[in-house]
Amino acid sequence: MKAIIFDMDGVIIDSEPLHMQLERELLEEYGGTITREEHEAFVGTTDYKIWSTFKERFHLEPSVDELIKIKRQRFMENLHKVKLVDNFYEFMLTVYNEKYLLALASSNSRKIIDKVMDIFDLSKYIKVAISAEDVSKGKPNPEIFLKAAKELNVTPDNCLVIEDAFNGVQAAKAAGMKCVGYKNPNSGNQDLSDADLVVESFRQLSSDIIKGLLGES
Repeated sequence: MKAIIFDMDGVIIDSEPLHMQLERELLEEYGGTITREEHEAFVGTTDYKIWSTFKERFHLEPSVDELIKIKRQRFMENLHKVKLVDNFYEFMLTVYNEKYLLALASSNSRKIIDKVMDIFDLSKYIKVAISAEDVSKGKPNPEIFLKAAKELNVTPDNCLVIEDAFNGVQAAKAAGMKCVGYKNPNSGNQDLSDADLVVESFRQLSSDIIKGLLGES
């Protein structure tokens, strides 16, 4: 069997601008400030990595866990503003009908992943969803993608990852998987050059291209 593993933020849902807005607002509430370029370096990493770094750098008063809790709650409250990435749904249906196994591997929380799956009715197609809480090390460590492959019962070399962030591409390649870099302008200036293919739209991905990347005749 062959599998396709999707990142969520910036690949399935166009949510990176909301993440950045909420993180910047919360950071500024406690006296910290960063540039957009500095912020973009955290795209694809876990909330724990982001807020641990911010707390140490800016000597923030709340605990890391408190900061994460506040940010996640605000994200949930604003999730109704987020839409699917253009043409994602059509692509997902295409590969589902081609009998690929589908998984989601996100640095977001289980609660938010489940809410997204529910809002957009994705669970009938995407059978495995791995969250940040399911692994001990976040991207760029490959653990999250290897866990997804294991749950799908597919070997890493038979998996294709679709990622919008540098950290995610690095994790996919470290896992021994093929990787498509999706250049989402809302995810900032991400270096996707290590991906096997870089696209700017899901319309650029056909069944033949997927088969070629996975070595299918």
